[in-house]
Amino acid sequence: MDLTELQEIAEQERKSQKPVQIRCCVAAGCLSANSEAVKKRLEEAVKASGLENQVQVSGVGCMRLCCQGSLVHVATQNEPESLGTLYQKVTPEDAPEIIAALNGEQTKVQQGDLTHPFFTKQLPIVLENSGKVNPDRIESYIAAGGYQALYHVLREMSPAEVVDTITRSGLRGRGGAGYPTGVKWATVAKAKGERKFVICNADEGDPGAFMDRSVLESDPHRVLEGMAIAAYAVGATQGYIYVRAEYPIAISRLQTAIRQAQRLGLLGSQIFESPFDFKIDIRIGAGAYVCGEETALMASIEGKRGTPHPRPPYPAESGLWGYPTLINNVETFANISPIIRKGAEWFASIGTEKSKGTKVFALAGKICNTGLIEVPMGTPLRLIVEELGGGVPGGGEAKAVQTGGPSGGCIPASAFDTSVDYESLTALGSMMGSGGMIVMDQSTNMVDVAKFFMEFCMDESCGKCIPCRVGTVQLYRLLSKIREGKASLADLELLEELCDMVKNTSLCGLGQSAPNPVFSTLRYFRDEYLALIKESQAQEQLNV
Repeated sequence: MDLTELQEIAEQERKSQKPVQIRCCVAAGCLSANSEAVKKRLEEAVKASGLENQVQVSGVGCMRLCCQGSLVHVATQNEPESLGTLYQKVTPEDAPEIIAALNGEQTKVQQGDLTHPFFTKQLPIVLENSGKVNPDRIESYIAAGGYQALYHVLREMSPAEVVDTITRSGLRGRGGAGYPTGVKWATVAKAKGERKFVICNADEGDPGAFMDRSVLESDPHRVLEGMAIAAYAVGATQGYIYVRAEYPIAISRLQTAIRQAQRLGLLGSQIFESPFDFKIDIRIGAGAYVCGEETALMASIEGKRGTPHPRPPYPAESGLWGYPTLINNVETFANISPIIRKGAEWFASIGTEKSKGTKVFALAGKICNTGLIEVPMGTPLRLIVEELGGGVPGGGEAKAVQTGGPSGGCIPASAFDTSVDYESLTALGSMMGSGGMIVMDQSTNMVDVAKFFMEFCMDESCGKCIPCRVGTVQLYRLLSKIREGKASLADLELLEELCDMVKNTSLCGLGQSAPNPVFSTLRYFRDEYLALIKESQAQEQLNV
């Protein structure tokens, strides 16, 4: 495979496209709304109307407005995504009517507004191909510019130049901690070892989070290309994608993508006729949340029980089977190819001084527009909730937004003017996390929120260290006692002391961050805790 062959594949794919494109979302969210049947009925309706030469029906990935699935987008060839017609809540029975509308007939099928801020105020970089390319066809990805960045890297750049580009871009890891990606790559590149590995952490387990799953289902080759570029930069020859078993569609599409890339010589030996060899295998996790922690993840890949171990040594020095290992998450790898194509300066011009680029969020909860959004770092939280999200259903008032999953915290409505970046969220007692964003309205009891996340952490604790194994159980019991109106002020004091202990003595990030939802709800909604305790004390006095 050389550049000419790659360009020929892209040109053939573009020529094969028909004047009218009907894209049907076949990501998990829409599949649950029967989108496969919708796609099949659309194909049948096209054939029945004799439009096979003019209309092409294809399955694509996530179209982002998940709450309105099944989604179908109709556009003419090469028409901008902002144009055309978006049909929502489509059923198989709507298919003939959608096809009839191509000839100017009236349709009662519900249409979406592509000029709504949900679409117009996003900046898709990671999601630029989602809803456009066919995830089951490598040719579709190549026609969208896929694998050209890998060619450029292998034929025109040295590994050090690749690391320098990523460093200058300011990209930080999108898995939660926000560690500078270029620094991590440079550390692995300098590490000595007979072998090196690259791992994609796709063990997405936060409640309400579905960013990584959507990228893998919609644009799997983008992640493979990013991993290959990273491997070249650090000197690795073997990659692993660690993905949880609960993502069967993502796994299936990754398996297909790997086979296709191998067939075309884009993975394997002497990629693009260069000396670079790189192979990718999939490892399927059993769904243990703790395996999102990198040392537990590596233990699982090695066939051991997925429990963490103390650091140092860090994976960059001694990782998988004791060899230097680079670990990034799905969204981080999905940013690599556009940075190479458009340049470090382009990416660094987006976002804030310390938080560059965009961030993908799974917007969920008490909000009108639930789905995937991608916005520049520094976007005000209020703009996300009120404009992109459309506010609380029925004109209600938002009370808080929970970011960062079980590791994050709850941000009150009074702080919604805060910009979304690593430093600002940390200052509020929350964190970016992998990108879950759950909106709560005035009916939400914040003690319930803290209790919910503590129960999750309690259940997901691997049990290796006592502070997490026992501490999360005791915290859950204290929160239950408060919620049931049976607690005293002494219990509240004990709750805070125990949170501090668990945070500062647990072995890994699961236990260290488990108290965060409690800390943040106590910080901003302490009156709700006190109200329940006051109710308990009043009840005791009545009983006396």
